[in-house]
Amino acid sequence: MITISEASLNDIQSIQSIVNITWPITYGAILSKEQLDYMLGLFYSTEALTEQYDKKVQLFYMIYEEETIIGFIGIEHHYNSKALTKIHKIYLLPETQGKGIGKKVIDKIEKLALANNSKALLLNVNRFNSALGFYKKIGFEIVDEVNIDIGNGYLMEDYVMEKKLIL
Repeated sequence: MITISEASLNDIQSIQSIVNITWPITYGAILSKEQLDYMLGLFYSTEALTEQYDKKVQLFYMIYEEETIIGFIGIEHHYNSKALTKIHKIYLLPETQGKGIGKKVIDKIEKLALANNSKALLLNVNRFNSALGFYKKIGFEIVDEVNIDIGNGYLMEDYVMEKKLIL
């Protein structure tokens, strides 16, 4: 059984553990090791996660299968003061992928978004990420292509994808 519950500051180590497992697999063939390490430090250091959590710009949720943490999400309602919920982070352990769990997680995010008066979900995905096919399959459409300068000479080369919500 899959459950999703709000994260606490005590979950930071679990989030970091999941990221340290998933990122090299997800991005290892796309990004250099130097860029991967830079981004992990930028977005997932204890300080960065604590600040994101404390400011409550992103709401963090842990994903469980029975009692085991298998992933996490970070979402933001009212993104850019619009009726949008932005999925900033969504990661599942590799051994859980392909079992329908990602779809269940997106369904839960849709419910949270609708409860917050969102009309659509929005996310960025690396243009070379294999998850692109998954997102298209469940109803996301590419609405933009962006290059985001994250410093140190690195870019995030992303598609912006959107999924309209049925009210």
